[in-house]
Amino acid sequence: MEFHVYENAKAACEAAGVLLAAQITRKGDSVLGLATGSTPIPAYAMLVSWYERGVIDFDRVRTFNLDEYVGIDPQSPASYHYFMHEHLFSKVNLRPENVHLPSGQTAADGRAYDEAIHAAGGIDIQLLGIGRNGHIGFNEPAGEFTYGTHTVTLTQSTIEANARFFASPDDVPRQAISMGIGNIMAAKCIVLVATGSAKADAVYRTIRGPITPRVPASILQLHPCCVVLTDREAGALMMK
Repeated sequence: MEFHVYENAKAACEAAGVLLAAQITRKGDSVLGLATGSTPIPAYAMLVSWYERGVIDFDRVRTFNLDEYVGIDPQSPASYHYFMHEHLFSKVNLRPENVHLPSGQTAADGRAYDEAIHAAGGIDIQLLGIGRNGHIGFNEPAGEFTYGTHTVTLTQSTIEANARFFASPDDVPRQAISMGIGNIMAAKCIVLVATGSAKADAVYRTIRGPITPRVPASILQLHPCCVVLTDREAGALMMK
């Protein structure tokens, strides 16, 4: 596992954008695993800028998103479908048939998503954020790691953290469908970005703590190609 600290959040996120762009440059039909939330926005903005300048081409790129809320309208501004459309999909030449986000809430829905990832040849590079409790995707702390795409009941801390994207905390969906830990670990390379002091403890436990499903991101210690990028605040405990 590689760990890099940057002066600020924008620099850390743009470093992730560099790694994604390098992957697309090396392999034009790359399979990207994508994340949502405020953290990756600078990375997506960088990719859009480079596409507009003709540096990278998304024509053969395929994407699979980590997660989505259960029961939310894809057109809702709070949905991850909407987020990805606004920040990336509508701004580059991705083919609609090459864009995938999980949906539904049954085991069959999860298996279908896993099969689609497998049929694409697996994920070449997976972008991750991290929750304050160490969750990746919507894989919350639990008694065991979950392998495949599955439905998750969100913890209260995750609901509170995501409430800023909704009119009120009561509007936050209580369930989501998420790639599992097995899906994430099967990616050929993983890039985790963490910014802000609220993520410092999660970053520390991910890198220095024991590997435990109580801190889902700690499993990344076992991945052969994992890069963790933070700003100074999120990386503060690692520098002591």
